[in-house]
Amino acid sequence: MPEGFDDVQWLERTRADADVAAWLALIPYARRIGVSAEPDPDGEGLRFRLEPWGGNVGNVLLPALHGGVVAAFMETAATLDLMLATRSPRLPRIVDLSIDYLRTARTVPTFARCSLLREGRRLANVQVSAWQQEASAPVATARLHFVLADPGRGGPEDPGG
Repeated sequence: MPEGFDDVQWLERTRADADVAAWLALIPYARRIGVSAEPDPDGEGLRFRLEPWGGNVGNVLLPALHGGVVAAFMETAATLDLMLATRSPRLPRIVDLSIDYLRTARTVPTFARCSLLREGRRLANVQVSAWQQEASAPVATARLHFVLADPGRGGPEDPGG
């Protein structure tokens, strides 16, 4: 069996090593838009980074990053951060995303930091803040709700709770 998210031992090993790069390598869209992760220099956990590549531009006149790219970046960051933060290796499946675009995301590196608000038996809530120059001036914030599945399973039998 090839290594990947369906391989429980691989998932446990990469999670124990906090090898987010191995996870990102398996997500083609994350590679396409230039998502990476590093230890957060201002605290615990991870800081995610989105590259300002030409293909990420939505408005060439400003220029500004496409809102869908910013949303995908924040969703990817929240998903991977949650995979590290859960009590046991679990695969999150997004249920809901609420995003607030606060200012224009210019074509400079964009960063994100995630915060696990709640992890229940089957559901989790994550908050994400994305910024460019200063963390205190976010370009967008998001709140995501996830259903948690055990690795190697397609999902919980009762996603409602």
